[in-house]
Parts: sequence; C-alpha cells; structure tokens
Amino acid sequence: MSVQITWIGHASFRLAGDSVVYVDPWKLQLKAHDADIVFVSHPHSDHYSADDVEIVSGQSTCVLCPPGTVPGVPAENLLSAGRSFSAGQVSVEAVPAYNTDKDFHPKANGWLGAVFTIGGARVYYAGDTDVIPEMAELSDIDVALLPVGGTYTMDADQAVAACERIGCAAAIPYHWGDIVGSVEDAKRFTDCAGCQVHLLQPGQSVTI
Repeated sequence: MSVQITWIGHASFRLAGDSVVYVDPWKLQLKAHDADIVFVSHPHSDHYSADDVEIVSGQSTCVLCPPGTVPGVPAENLLSAGRSFSAGQVSVEAVPAYNTDKDFHPKANGWLGAVFTIGGARVYYAGDTDVIPEMAELSDIDVALLPVGGTYTMDADQAVAACERIGCAAAIPYHWGDIVGSVEDAKRFTDCAGCQVHLLQPGQSVTI
C-alpha cells in the first residue's frame, strides 16, 4: 500500500496514490489544480466550497457528490449510498452519513461518507455522522477518517466505538480545531481508540 493522506484541516483531506482525491476541500491555501476526483459529502458550507473545488480542479477532474450538493455536476457523478464510481486507479463507494440523536444531518437527506480504494489502501471517510449501524458493514478498512468534535457529529468517545464497529487498522481524527472540537477531543480519541491513531496537525501527512 502507498497512499499519502494529508489533513488539510477541519474535515478536508487530500489522498494521493495512483491518483489524487480531495475530500470536502475547504480553506485551501494553494491553487493546486491537481485533483483527479473531488468528493463533496454534503452541501454545508464547511464541506462544500465552490471556490475550493475550483482551486483543486483541472479540465479532467471528476466531482462526485449527493444530488443537490454541487450545481452542474453530471448525473452520472451524483452518488447515493451503495453506489460506486471508478476513475483510473481509484474507486469510490458511497456510504451513508447521518445523525441519530440530533437534526443537523438527517438520514432522509441522503448525505454521504465514502470508502476510497487508492494506492492499494481502503480509506473510509465518515462524513458528518454519528455512530451508525451501517459502519458494521464496512470491510477491510485500512484507515478510518472520523469526526471527534461532537455537537454536529459523534464525539471522541463515540468515535472510539465507531472504530470498534468498523474494525479499522488505523484512524485519523478530524472535526477538531476549527468551528467545533478541541485538541483535547483529538487526544482523548488517540488515547482510547483500539487501533493505531495518526494525530495530524493541519497540513500534515501520513503515508500508509
């Protein structure tokens, strides 16, 4: 396996292996225009930024999202849970992301997380979600990217439970340090998770 995972900050990631995938790009500093795929999980402004999608996109970039998220996306690039999309050496499996005890991300909206197969690794991006039953259906997850900030998503302790349900080999916490969540939330998750945790600072990368 060889995939470089960069935490841009908040809920934004760059995955680089055989291809380059950006996940919910937001508050980017450089105009890279190097994305093969941009995945946008839902239309909240801290996950879908038209300016940041433009910053990473080139002429052949595929933008993937749920319906009603990014204007002008071709119908074949609109995803719902259970649907897969492949481009080059990357495959994207759309999975549910929703709240179970709060109203910020209703299940009925059809918003998403995703499993990316890239560089020989399977990387799960949870999206804005609580711990949900569908996590137990995931398989062979090398790295789980999980929110830990609470309020709008699961908190650190619930993310620990999510790791157990997913059975992931490693995890990276997000949704801390901007808008919601603190470094203490990230450290609590790191200390309690039953798998290897890569606690990144914004802009830092780890290669799996």
